[in-house]
Order: sequence, then C-alpha cells, then structure tokens
Amino acid sequence: MTVQGFMALPAQQKLAAGTVLALAIALIVGGWLWARTPTYAVLFSNLSERDGGNIITALQQMNVPYRFNESGGAILVPQTQVHDVRLKLASQGLPKGGLVGFEIMETQKLGLSQFIEQINYQRALEGELARSIQSLAAVQGARVHLAIPKQSGFLRDEQKPSASVVLNLHPGRTLEPGQVAGITHLVASSVPHLSLTNVSVIDQNGNLLSSVGEKKNGLDPSQLKYVEELEASYVRRIEAILAPIVGPGNARAQVTAEVDFSHIEQMAETYRPNPAPAEAAVRSQQISESSAPGPAAAAGVPGALSNQPPVPATAPLTTPPAAGAEAAAHGGAIAGANVRKDATINYELDKTIRHTRQGVGAVKRLSVAVVVNHKREVDAAGKATLKPLGAKELQQITDLVKEAMGYNKERGDSLNVANTPFAAPEQQAVAQTPLWKNPALIATGIEVGKYVLFAGLAAYLFFGVIRPTIRRLMQRAAEAARLQQSVEATALTYAQGGFVGYDAKVDAARQIARQDPKAVANIIKEWVGTPQPANKVQ
Repeated sequence: MTVQGFMALPAQQKLAAGTVLALAIALIVGGWLWARTPTYAVLFSNLSERDGGNIITALQQMNVPYRFNESGGAILVPQTQVHDVRLKLASQGLPKGGLVGFEIMETQKLGLSQFIEQINYQRALEGELARSIQSLAAVQGARVHLAIPKQSGFLRDEQKPSASVVLNLHPGRTLEPGQVAGITHLVASSVPHLSLTNVSVIDQNGNLLSSVGEKKNGLDPSQLKYVEELEASYVRRIEAILAPIVGPGNARAQVTAEVDFSHIEQMAETYRPNPAPAEAAVRSQQISESSAPGPAAAAGVPGALSNQPPVPATAPLTTPPAAGAEAAAHGGAIAGANVRKDATINYELDKTIRHTRQGVGAVKRLSVAVVVNHKREVDAAGKATLKPLGAKELQQITDLVKEAMGYNKERGDSLNVANTPFAAPEQQAVAQTPLWKNPALIATGIEVGKYVLFAGLAAYLFFGVIRPTIRRLMQRAAEAARLQQSVEATALTYAQGGFVGYDAKVDAARQIARQDPKAVANIIKEWVGTPQPANKVQ
C-alpha cells in the first residue's frame, strides 16, 4: 500500500490500521524483551538473616541481579551465573551457616578465664562436627551438642562424655543404617573417651536413628556387611570355576553362611600321670649321710703293752689309724656305731598350659545351592536343542563346587546341585535417563524455547494479522478509488450535459452500490463533508 492509498482510506480504517500496527509492534518488543530476560535459579536457600544480609551486600557490590522467591527463603540469581557467584562468595567465607568453628580460637582475647576457653573450644568442636555432617548428600542441616564433664582426679567420680546429633534431611531423603553408624563413629572418634553407645542421632521429626544395641538378625550393620561380602565371594568363586565348563551365564549359585562372631578365650592347664622315675626329669637332688660312734668295746690282748703311755709324736704329725678306723675305711661297720643316710629328689611336674582365642568371624556352616542350565547341542541340520547333563558331568560339577567352597562334612556343610533348563530372558528396554530429567538439557530447552516462541509469535503477527489486514485495506482502497473515479466521471458527464451512455454509467454505479454499499456510503459521506473544487462544478 502506498502512502497516497493509505491517505485515501476513511478515517476509521486509518485508525484500525494504526491500532493493529501498534499492537503488533508492542507484542514483538514485549516478546523480544521476554526472550532476553534471564532465567533465575536458586543461589542459596534456608539462610539465616545475618547470612542473607551479607550475601545481598556482596551481590550488590558485584553488580549481580538477584530476586527473592515468594516465601522469601531463597535468593535467586541468573542461572548462567550461579556457579560463578557461589565460588566468589565462598572466597569471602559466605555463607557462614550460623556455625562457629575453630576460627573462634583465632580471636581469643587476653584475660579469658579457663572456663571461657573451655566453652569456646567446645563450641568450635561442635561447629566443626556439624559442618562435617552437613557435607553428606542427604543432610541439609545438622547440629551437634556435646556434654563433656569436667575431669576428676578420683576414678569413682569420673563421668564419660556424651553427644547428641540433630539432623535436618532433604525432603524425600533417608539415611541408611550404615550412614547413621558412620555419623556415630565420626562423633565418637572426635571426642576423647566418647563411646559409641553415648552418641544419639535423631532427625527433624524426632525419630531416633541410632538405636543403641539394635541389631538385625543378631548382627550389627558391619557384621551384616561382612556376611554379605563373604557369601558374594563364595558365589563368585563357584560361578567362575563353572563358567569354562557350562559357559558364561549358564550357572547360578547362592550361598548362605553361618558366621560365628562370638569372642571366646580359653585357658587350660593339664597334668599327666607321673611317669616312671627313669623317664622323669630331675629338677634337684639332695643326699644327706651321717654316722655317730657308739661305746667302745673291749679289744686287744690284756697285758703290760696295753697299759703303756702313748709314744711321742714324730713328723709328720700323724697318728696311725686305729683298728676301728681302718675297718671303717675298708667299708666295714664299726661295732656299736650309728649310721644315717637321707636322699631327697625333686622331679619336674608334667604340666601343659594352653591359651586358646577363637577368631571372630569364623564360618560355622555353609549352605550352597547351584543351578546349571541344560547343555546346548547343535545337530547336523544346524538346529540347536537343550539336553540335560549326564550323571558323570553332574558329578564332576559337584566335585568342583565342593573344592571351590571348601566343603567340610564335619562342619555340617550342605550342597545341592540341580540341572534344569533356564527360562528365556525377556527383552527389556535399556533404562535411560528421561530427557526431561536432564538439568542441562532442560535449561537449554528453556532458552531455545523462548526464541522459538518469540519467532512464532512474530511470524503469526506478520502473516496472520498484519499482512491480511494490509491486503484487505489495499483491496478496499483500490475499490474505493475505482468507485470514486466512476462516480466522479458520471457526475462530471451529467454536469457538462453529456448524456451519451448516461444510462449505462448509472447502471454501473447502481451495480457497485449493490456490491459494496459501505464503500459507496463512505464516499458519499466524504462528498458531503468535503467541499468540491470550484472548477469541477459549472
């Protein structure tokens, strides 16, 4: 449409065309601004008022736009800047989380009492433990309370420390017993003389997670894990030794192990009957022998010689032995002498001391079940059939399984090997992560969708609104111009007195008026409201 054609349109059509054009421009500009608006994502949530104020101040200094969610519990920033802003805030130590760690020890003042120093140390330890627990994926927040009694010099008055942990879990998340045990060990290992039984863990709903002494089937989580790993190792060994014979996937094994976790210490002291003296070991021997002379008996030939005095001593000073002494020296017994002989022999005691300590986790009994698939045979025609194993093959498999599991009849082990055809596996679709669950793809789709929607809106406005409106206006303008020219020519002919073909032109004007009465009426209105040039009216 030309400018002259547009100016020739009636005032109402000009207003309608201007309104449509302004609306289209407004929609295009609004869609472009909406497409350029960044998507906001959560920077931090559940912040304390102090941390929230510090983060807002830091964002203003970095010129990063931010918003609050409807509840006011989270701070939103453009999605493309979330990670960058988090790293920058982390370099400034934000958010602090309302927990005080060992950094409190860096601002110690002079003149603090020992009690205040102990309180600050306890606060720092509680804060550090809470931070460590909050690093778990399922934990949103944590608080640790320590009860550390004052040390006493008297053992009877000594009290053990205790601890309580309050966890705030993410919505829909739970903790496994092993994770609760890990938190309990973490706290108990960080406080001196704190035992596991004195640590309590509860969640935000008040549920006790660390039940002291609670066991499953009489075993704690660590013992259950050991039994599962032990059974899995037996299964792997059995399936690995059967795979070369029956083929991969043609043998399945299950093992049930009874494990003894009791602590047994035994000490035995055994004495055997006394052995023969010749075989016994002599520890010590003592012999005592004594003799005492009795009253002397009359001896010798009576006479003058026996009554003579002793002979004077000569060198060497020796006295000839008496007859009784010579007799004793030759082993003879002196008549009237007392002789005593004592002998004491100490033998080593035959004693055996045995100290026995049974290992924890000893296998008491194994129950093994093995299922073997039928063997696959192909005939000359290439047709495959499944046939059961023979007795010899089945016995060979049984012997191999016994060796692999360490079969012990005295221990009460049991083994059952079955040969049966396996069911055909069902075709299952590979589990894939849906596209709508991929965060990166979702963000990209949102950004692309904005521009696609803006392009679609612009195309609709141009092809569905603006272009058809312009076409209609152009058609009406052309029809109005032709009608006006025809009517003006008829009026000029009538005014000049030319009646040649007048009836034909009147019929043409009537025909135009019947086809588009609104256009004729608008033209007549313009004629009535617009003064005609003087040269056209004679």
